[in-house]
Amino acid sequence: MSLRRIKSGGAFEAKIGYCRAVVAGDWIHVAGTVAAPLPDTAEPPEGAAAQCVSALEIIKAALNEAGAEFSDVVRATYMLPAAAEFEACWPILRNTFGEAPPAATMIECGLIDPKYRIEIEVTAYKPRP
Repeated sequence: MSLRRIKSGGAFEAKIGYCRAVVAGDWIHVAGTVAAPLPDTAEPPEGAAAQCVSALEIIKAALNEAGAEFSDVVRATYMLPAAAEFEACWPILRNTFGEAPPAATMIECGLIDPKYRIEIEVTAYKPRP
C-alpha cells in the first residue's frame, strides 16, 4: 500500500509535526482541522458556526487534493470546548454532507487554543482504480 502525505501549509503542521491528510491506499485520513485565520489577522472567525465553515473549507481542499469529496467521508469527529455551541453547526454539516452523511461523534473537550470553537477530523474512503 502506498502512502501520500498532503500538507496545507497551516501553522500548526510544522510546529507540531503532522500533515493535513494522509492517503493510505483507498483511505484518506484528514487531521483535526480548526478555522483558518481571517485575512490580515491571526484570529479565526467568531463563533463555532463561522469556524465550522472555515474548517470545512480546509478539509474540502485536502479531500480534493486526495481525489475525494465530502460524499466519500465515512467518519467525522467534531470536537468543541462547549457542547452547547454544536447546534449552530448542524445546518452547515447537513448541507455539507447532504445525502451522504458520515458516521459521526461530537466530543466536548479542550482545544489547542481557547480562540478555537470547533475542530473537525474526517476519514474518507475512495477506491482507487
